Amino acid sequence: MPRTNPSSATASPADSSRDLPQPGGLCAIHQPNFLPRLTTLAKLFAADYWIVLDDVQFTRRDYQHRARLTDLDDPTDQQWLTLPTRLPNGRPTLIRDAVLDDPGRARRRTAGMLQQHYGASPHWPALAPALAPVLDSFATGKTAAVAETSTRVLLDLLGWKGQILTSSQLPSRPGRSQRLADLAAATGARTYLCGTGGMTYLDPAPFTTQNIAVTPFRPPTAGIWSSGRRLSALWALAALGPDAVVTQLQAATADHCGTLQTAA
Repeated sequence: MPRTNPSSATASPADSSRDLPQPGGLCAIHQPNFLPRLTTLAKLFAADYWIVLDDVQFTRRDYQHRARLTDLDDPTDQQWLTLPTRLPNGRPTLIRDAVLDDPGRARRRTAGMLQQHYGASPHWPALAPALAPVLDSFATGKTAAVAETSTRVLLDLLGWKGQILTSSQLPSRPGRSQRLADLAAATGARTYLCGTGGMTYLDPAPFTTQNIAVTPFRPPTAGIWSSGRRLSALWALAALGPDAVVTQLQAATADHCGTLQTAA
């Protein structure tokens, strides 16, 4: 199945719009993650559009408000960077309603830890100004706004030219798999890219009913990908530089799209 919007290093920055994309593309649905992992970023990079899943329950043990940083020269030396988050409605609080506890302090801590871990990188002079919108987004007081902005910024650095939509602005029915199928259908998607974790619970029936193919996205596991399910993608960007990471992502995307075309 051909992609409608192949990603490239020279593409324009990620576009966010309420206008629906042209039908027939590849769709990824994922919660806003704070400085997302390389595997998460790769899945979004491979898609034509990302639906930000902002109206499901916030999960403290997930990556919605935290990222695992690592020493630039020693990926085994790892440290969590967590956004202190308060849930106004208790455990049922939706992701979009979670609020930062002391946004100013959280901003300063984030800026300091990023500088501490990656300031020595030769690529930091390019990364630092690109990350400025992330620090600015702390002023919103919303955890989801910071997390989504951090993902947008990294996609922009990689030259992704896909489209970003938000689940709370699209129609869907209850039920985990039914909801995802409805969101994909609302965008006119013909293929839903599902992470390997999601494949363990996904019911393909609602997708089949709406003529949407479900395909697992399986990134590589060697080289920089060996820690891609744990570490924020910032480590790869700081260690190798955006251009080198783009090359890695393009190769992973090409392999994945080749699999799709073979299956079709």
